[in-house]
Amino acid sequence: MQVVRLKDDFIRLGQALKLSGLIGSGVEAKFIIQDGLVRVNGEVEVRRGKKLVNGDVIEYNGSTVKIEAGAAGSKA
Repeated sequence: MQVVRLKDDFIRLGQALKLSGLIGSGVEAKFIIQDGLVRVNGEVEVRRGKKLVNGDVIEYNGSTVKIEAGAAGSKA
């Protein structure tokens, strides 16, 4: 499981997908989210701007990313 660390109180779903390296661009994020291919906390999420906070979990294409408090850009 990858980890994306928060710099602020939240990160938007599209940004988290890019920061984690699961996707390469915001355009790609837009389409995979719109197509219902991303889950947040086990539920399909279709809003690219969905605010994610500490403890949220993203699932996409067989990969899992957990959002944790800490410095943005850090990956474990």
